[in-house]
Amino acid sequence: MPEKELKDFDIADVVPTRHPLKIDDTTLRDGEQTAGVVFANEEKIRIAKLLDTVGVDQIEVGIPAMGGDEKETIKKIAGMGLRASVLGWNRAVKEDIQHSIDCGVDAVAISIAVSEIHILTKLKKDRQWVLDSISKAVDFAKKHDLYVSVNAEDGSRAELDYLIEFGNNAKEAGADRLRFCDTIGVLDPFETFRVIKHLRQEVDIEIEMHTHNDFGMATANALAGVKAGATWVNTTVNGLGERAGNAALEEVVMALKYIGAVDLGYKTEMFRELSEYVAQASARNVPIWKAIVGTNVFAHESGIHADGVLKNPKTYEVFSPEEVGLARQLVVGKHSGSHSVAAKFREYGIELTPEQSQAILAEVRRTSVQLKRALFDKELMYIYKDYLERTEGKQL
Repeated sequence: MPEKELKDFDIADVVPTRHPLKIDDTTLRDGEQTAGVVFANEEKIRIAKLLDTVGVDQIEVGIPAMGGDEKETIKKIAGMGLRASVLGWNRAVKEDIQHSIDCGVDAVAISIAVSEIHILTKLKKDRQWVLDSISKAVDFAKKHDLYVSVNAEDGSRAELDYLIEFGNNAKEAGADRLRFCDTIGVLDPFETFRVIKHLRQEVDIEIEMHTHNDFGMATANALAGVKAGATWVNTTVNGLGERAGNAALEEVVMALKYIGAVDLGYKTEMFRELSEYVAQASARNVPIWKAIVGTNVFAHESGIHADGVLKNPKTYEVFSPEEVGLARQLVVGKHSGSHSVAAKFREYGIELTPEQSQAILAEVRRTSVQLKRALFDKELMYIYKDYLERTEGKQL
């Protein structure tokens, strides 16, 4: 493939057609590792069902080696006959993998650190020990007919030559894919693209993006990895995850569809429902400004914006609210214009004249500044009634 500038790349140019792009969602593992989050057993089962219905290709259901409720719940999920592949997370030790086998999962993630700081200070080992450990673990898993993802923890801080050696070592042992982990979110999309492109050229194995949001670039880095040839993306609902979280499922899917021209065929109309359920289960509210599923994504107050949307929604909306399970909101407040006021009252079955719209708008702005917020429907009706009493002596 001839060299192109980054801006000229199209995802279709670099994603091999033999490996369609897939999502492996880790809400039930990395999402639950969010500080303070615990899913009840039934919540984990419900989330797995929702993810499967939405269309996720693989669900990372948790850590079987934890035993107890975790292992029992994973066993239940693995036995539900989901369309999605069910994957258990493991350290690079046979005992962990045996726990996954006990649960009946069809896939395992085998994770081990590859950066110097992790190898020397956390593991207190050397590089060769890492290579030997992953080879033995992968070999054990493949002998039990499991799909194997090898996770290069802290791969973004590993020396690239060693990361290539690690990837080739894992492939030779039988691994099906390599998960590239930007564990502490230190990459930007340009560096991500460079690293993944080189990795794809040097290691003939599928690559999965696992990106963290410490600098707010998890989704952007995941997409950059896809542009460079990665064929899997690891996501969480609402971007849950350690510290600042992971790449959000809903963001990745919709960005791929509308920015990357790759439609995964997911039931995106379920995204808000899924988002709300995970938010409730994790006791983490979805911010109203949250990309894709936040209630303000399709809320319009500014006069110019609202006027444009009223004339043609595509002026300020890339896709329809119904596509992600939301509804458009016309918010009336300080920044509204007369067209918004008229349209809002039309919802109540009241047709305002241009003069009435302007007069009511003035009172709306005054009241909004006084209350420091947009106005509720009842408040708008009070303003309307007061206006009629003043101008026409009518009492409603």
